[in-house]
Order: sequence, then structure tokens, then C-alpha cells
Amino acid sequence: MKTIQILLTGVMCLAAVSVRAQFGGGAMGGGAGKGLNLSGSTAKLFGDNKAFSGNMELQANSPQGPVTVPGKIFYSEGKARFEMDLAETKSPALPPGAAAQMKSMGMDKMIVISRPDKKMSYMIYPGLQAYFEQPLQDSEVDKPDSDYKIELTELAKEKLDGHDCVKNKAVVTDKDGTKHESTVWNATDLNKFPIKIEETEDGNLSTMMFKAVKLSKPEEKQFDTPTDCKKYENIMAIMQEVMKRATAGGEGAPKEGTPK
Repeated sequence: MKTIQILLTGVMCLAAVSVRAQFGGGAMGGGAGKGLNLSGSTAKLFGDNKAFSGNMELQANSPQGPVTVPGKIFYSEGKARFEMDLAETKSPALPPGAAAQMKSMGMDKMIVISRPDKKMSYMIYPGLQAYFEQPLQDSEVDKPDSDYKIELTELAKEKLDGHDCVKNKAVVTDKDGTKHESTVWNATDLNKFPIKIEETEDGNLSTMMFKAVKLSKPEEKQFDTPTDCKKYENIMAIMQEVMKRATAGGEGAPKEGTPK
């Protein structure tokens, strides 16, 4: 299924493209257009839980080495919002000093919003009150939930992060007969929410973990672009604006909350 790899690559590339703009081409590239998509075959892993929020951590191996991206997740019927802090992200794709430099520029905090209903993803820099958008490049965006069926096979009963869980082998089959396999830990006290999802692709293990999960529906405004942010064409346009201000004012990027 490559679900976790796609999510991780999408988030990391959106972060790395910012780093690359400052530090050059050493950061991870490609895949940013996938954004953070939890719809399609991935949505079937969450069962009847069509809306939730909590802390999420993505772990996987990249060509450069192990990558860990923690953050906060908000989800409602395909729409997703992921908030991350570059200082908490661990990846050899990020050059030494990247987090400190990005913080000084106001680009350390990032929000990724995925809107399959609009076929768009949004990358927001709250410290700059800036964002840009790009089309979602995912073959599952247009496919309805009815195109997927899930089969769970119990493997064991385990306790995970204080929750009694049923460890299941999950096989999601799409309309064309393609099967997507993963291992999920469904918490019995959280309406069978999968607090841990593991996938192995080409011998590489990827993990998605959830904590402090709330099954209530997030506010709809969580999936909208903020009204106090200015829209830019792309990340390079944002970088040009940052450099322009630094040159004109002799200062770095504007502090969080500073109006344009």
C-alpha cells in the first residue's frame, strides 16, 4: 500500500523543499504533491472512525536513513490537517542547523492541509502568515469508499500505550482487485481505532502511531486556509519575500503574529 511512506514523503518533502530553498539541493525531493492523504484505501483502516484528532508520529526509512516526524493530526471524512515543528523532526535529509535557521526565518512551524474534496493540498507557514497550494497527485482521490473492502485477521491481543488492543492483519482490496496489506493495533476502548499501523514495503518497515486520540469531529475551520495568511504562488515566492524583507529591514523573517 505504501500508505505510510506516501504520507511521510509528502510531509517531509514539503518541509524539505523549504530547507532546500535555503540550504541547496541536499534535502529530500519529490512527492510533495501527495500532501497528507488519509482517504481511499487508507481510510478503510480507521473503520467507523470518520473523524478524530490527536498526536501522530510517522516513522520510516528513507534512502538517507531513519526519519521520524511527530505532530498533531485532525481528520474528518477524508480531510486532514497535520501540524509539525521542524525542531522535533529527525531526518538525515535535513542539514545540520536547519531547524535553527528555519526558526530564525519564521519557517519552523508548518501546517499541511489535505482536501481530497477540492483535490488540493495547502502548505501553511503560520510564522510568516503565508501559504501556497498545489494539486493533490494521488490516484485514490476520486475513488469512493465503496471501491474498497477490508478483511481483518486477528493475530494477537496486546496492550499498547495503556490500551487493550487486537493486533490484526488488515488486507484492503480495491475495485480492481489490488490488495494493500498492513498490520494494525485496534484499541478496544477507542471504537477499534488503529492506534498503530505498520507496513513493510521492499523490506522496509514504516509505522504510524497515534496518541491522545479524540473521536469527536474537529471544527470545520481546521481544514480551511487561515484568513490572516497571504497566498503565494509557491515556496520560492515565499522565500523571495522573506529575503526581500530581510534585505530591506536588516532583519530576519517576521515573528509569528506579525501582520503583513
